[in-house]
Amino acid sequence: MLQILGRSTSINVRKVLWLCTELGLPFEHELWGSGFKPTQTPEFLALNPNALVPVVRDGDLVLWESNTICRYLAGKHGRTDLLPAAPEARARVEQWMDWMTTELNTSWRYAFLALVRKTPGYTDEKAIESSIASWNRHMAILDAQLQRTGAYAAGAGFTLADIVLGLATHRWYSTPMPRAELSAVHQYYERLSERPAFMQHGRNGVP
Repeated sequence: MLQILGRSTSINVRKVLWLCTELGLPFEHELWGSGFKPTQTPEFLALNPNALVPVVRDGDLVLWESNTICRYLAGKHGRTDLLPAAPEARARVEQWMDWMTTELNTSWRYAFLALVRKTPGYTDEKAIESSIASWNRHMAILDAQLQRTGAYAAGAGFTLADIVLGLATHRWYSTPMPRAELSAVHQYYERLSERPAFMQHGRNGVP
């Protein structure tokens, strides 16, 4: 059976949990990371030398990097609705998945660690304000894309891009800060909330 290693409060672990629930895949979930089993042990480092979650074990295969795991699972189970086989359509999905990781994640980091995690050292008010402004600016980029598609990040249908961006949208709404009024993002959030797997692993009270 597929094993998922990582704490369920991690946004990257929740990508994998959400996808497995969408796919109807049975899995075992082991809690690793902050507050649970430490990832700096030789046992865990043998699986992921970066000491980060999630890690999945699928038979003899060990994978880390959440987006890669999601691509692997969608591909293995033939879910071309979530990750198209055609190069152009697939690239659109992967573009928004990677944008979430490289651009959107970077924008929220300081504000989220300061306002939600209360991480020591993240107390600079100007840095918090700058991060909030950048976060709102990036969410406006998503809003513009959703206005173009009228539904989901990569087009008319739900894809892997919406798993990563849906969790990011939930985090944006869950952080106590000034937010831009983005109607397409709001409609998107409510549309995703019609999916039981999102309610279980996304909009579940965990930011």
